[in-house]
Formats: sequence, structure tokens, C-alpha cells
Amino acid sequence: MARQEQVLLLEPQHELRFRGPFTDVVTATLKLANPTDRNVCFKVKTTAPRRYCVRPNSGVIDAGTSINVSVMLQPFDYDPNEKSKHKFMVQSLLAPPDMTDTEGVWKDAKPEDLMDSKLKCVFDMPAENEKTHEMESNKISTSLSKSESSTLSMKSMASSLDDGEVKKIMEECKRLQMEVQRLREENKQIRQEDDGLRMRKSTVMSAPHSSPAMRVKEEGLSTRVIALIVLFFVVGVIVGKLAL
Repeated sequence: MARQEQVLLLEPQHELRFRGPFTDVVTATLKLANPTDRNVCFKVKTTAPRRYCVRPNSGVIDAGTSINVSVMLQPFDYDPNEKSKHKFMVQSLLAPPDMTDTEGVWKDAKPEDLMDSKLKCVFDMPAENEKTHEMESNKISTSLSKSESSTLSMKSMASSLDDGEVKKIMEECKRLQMEVQRLREENKQIRQEDDGLRMRKSTVMSAPHSSPAMRVKEEGLSTRVIALIVLFFVVGVIVGKLAL
């Protein structure tokens, strides 16, 4: 006997789509709706149970309600040859009115009472140029946001000031610029004076180590000065006596 047609409404109906890169958990949402007037038991199964975490993977959907099933693909090294191996099946069963044990209902169910729907998995791996374009778009949008926020803040600041306050601020900026220029000139002058002191200090320190010829020259000058003083003194005495 053929199985019953699926009473649950699946969204999406035929495939679960996962977008890479698959370096982190990628989640697809599967919506299960029960349009009937009876409760429906369901199970979600996959051909690759180690690759997926499904929450909830089984349960009961009350009449006229729906639930969302999160299908979480775990990180893995993408292999294009493996994508056709991943499939999902949603199995359902009309719950009896007096149901107390869900697992017991599944065990006692007849094959013709079971309903199922199959979905395939589709992996979208973005190309390198798409990833680069996405990164550049994010950078551009971030830069534009920062620029807009800065422009808005400047406009709001300008609108909150009247002409007199703006003029005062401009004059204060000009005064500060002149003060900075004056401090630069003073700093330059101080550096020049420091250089002159260092040169004079170097000259004084090197003087004791002057050559013997220089010392003889200095001694000769001193002797001449003394001799001239003595000569003038003698001449003065002689002139004084003659005058008397």
C-alpha cells in the first residue's frame, strides 16, 4: 500500500541552502506548518548526521500551528564532490488522540501511516572576487558612515554658535598660531646661544693645551708692555728734573 501524502507544509519545499565559506557554523531554517485539525508527530533525518546539528530534530506540531527547525551545518573543508551526498528527510505521522508516548507511537506505526518529504542540500561558495567586493563594500560603507557622522557633528557645532562667537574663536586661533611662532623663534635663539656657549667652552678648555710658540708669544708681549711702562716712567722723571 502506498504511503500517505505529506500533510505538513515545508518551507523551503525542496532544498536547504547554505552559503560559505564554511569556516563557521552556517544555519538554515526549515519551517514546518500543520494545516490539519490533528496533532502531527515529526522527525528530521539526514544522510550526514555528524555534519549537522538539528534543533529540534523531532516533536509534535499542534493542529493549525507551525515550528521553525534550525539546521546548523558545522565547519568543514568544502569539497564540491561531496555536496550531492547531503540530503534531509522530514518524516511525519498523525498523532492518535490518546497519545502519551511519542516514541511508542513511532514504534507502533505502520509503514502506510508514515509520510515523508525529501530535501537536498545546496552549498553556495562565494567566488574570490565576490568576497573581495564584499569586503571593499563594507570598508566603503564604514568610511562613509564615519565621514557623515563627522560632517553632521561639525554642522551641529557651527549651527549652535553665532557670528560673534565664531569671530572670537577665529581670533583665538590666530593668537595661538602667533604664540606658537614666537615660541619657535625663542627656541631657535636659545639653541644658537647654547651652541655659542659650547664653542666658547670648548675654546677655553683647549687653551691650556696651546702650543709653546703661542705661550712664548704671550710672554713676549707681557715683557714689552712692562718695558714700555718703565721707559715712560724714566722719561717722565727726566722731564720733571729739567723743568725744575
